[in-house]
Amino acid sequence: MKRLLATSAIALVISAAAAQAETLNILVEGGGEMLQKAVAAQFTKETGIEVKFTVVPYQGVYDKLSAEIASGQSNFDVASIDVVWNAKFAPHLESLDDLFTPEFAAYFSPALLADAKLGGHYVGVPAWANAEVVFYRKDLFENANEKAAFKAKYGYELAPPANWQQWRDIAKFFTRDTDGDGKTDFWGTDTIGAYSEEWMAHVLQAGSPSVVLDAKNNVIVDDAAHKEALEFYVAPLCQDKSVPENVTEIGWGEAQNLFYQGKTAMMKFWAHAYRMTPADSKVNGKVGVVPMIAGKAGIAGIPGTWYNVIPSTAANKDAAKKFIAYAVKHNAMGIEAPLGLAATNSAYQSYAGKPGYEHFEPLLRTLAADATRGRPMHEHYQEIVDEAVLPAVQKALSCEDDIGEVLSEARETIEDILN
Repeated sequence: MKRLLATSAIALVISAAAAQAETLNILVEGGGEMLQKAVAAQFTKETGIEVKFTVVPYQGVYDKLSAEIASGQSNFDVASIDVVWNAKFAPHLESLDDLFTPEFAAYFSPALLADAKLGGHYVGVPAWANAEVVFYRKDLFENANEKAAFKAKYGYELAPPANWQQWRDIAKFFTRDTDGDGKTDFWGTDTIGAYSEEWMAHVLQAGSPSVVLDAKNNVIVDDAAHKEALEFYVAPLCQDKSVPENVTEIGWGEAQNLFYQGKTAMMKFWAHAYRMTPADSKVNGKVGVVPMIAGKAGIAGIPGTWYNVIPSTAANKDAAKKFIAYAVKHNAMGIEAPLGLAATNSAYQSYAGKPGYEHFEPLLRTLAADATRGRPMHEHYQEIVDEAVLPAVQKALSCEDDIGEVLSEARETIEDILN
């Protein structure tokens, strides 16, 4: 019944859109164009409104939209923006409150809705969403000898990790010297030291209601949950020796390469990568996926969501809103694109049982988890990360600095930025 009401609500918005602009201009980065290309073509066929994409690199979306806001006019009717920019652009975006009926909102996980609303108004509609989940080597986890050895050592069955302790135990178990030269050449997992979002997910798992800042923008980066999560995050390197040592050089790409090259048994990674395993990879056909691991607050992840927004100076706002509503109704069409992402629960659910889409159920569980939250909705978010949060994580990964002191220093830096 809810699905029928939601469809009716969207149809009403579409039929009520007055503007029949001949062309709708959308600013987007490359992957986002591919995710929306099919729905745009169908939208044009049904409405007669042509959709033109201006495709720029990731940073180019921010730069172009910033320049247009500064000029007081816009060549774009819609922009697809990263969630981390929502707060920065919110004062310059059209309110989309009239779209968000209860039935319309039910399409999305709560965390995605929370990041769409700033200053009491919805300023964006989720276009596609992602989160980190756990990838693991099925051939290793299902190997009878490995299972027997693990149970003999740890006293419980080897299975994909569901919590922090299992993550550490399994990572230690699989770390080994495979060629007998006295040096470790295979690790249980990796630790990403070039970015801080993975640590933020553990902060939520530890029970914090948000990361770095609370709902009123008070600094909480040095509270008990942040400290507990950072202690857990550095343990595989500093205590267990179950990850490569060059952690500050490991970002998303490096983590993927280690796993694809058969150098790690597990990785926490963005769910879209499941369908992107190279055909010539050593792990092709051997990859399993489960939800993000849980702490005492349960499963939690940091959503990687992109939002369709309408600049307040856009020329064709009614047509823009019409397209955004249409894109929600037909959100599953983006799943056939290379990145294979959507934003609505119904879009993911429509593919969840199909071969090759085994990652959708773990992704949905992670996105919908009670403890899942977005990053701080603050206009200085990136500065906070660059100047305080990431340096704190990297200092902790030196295995020399006291974690409490590291986070206290981060607090002082953040307070300076905010003041």
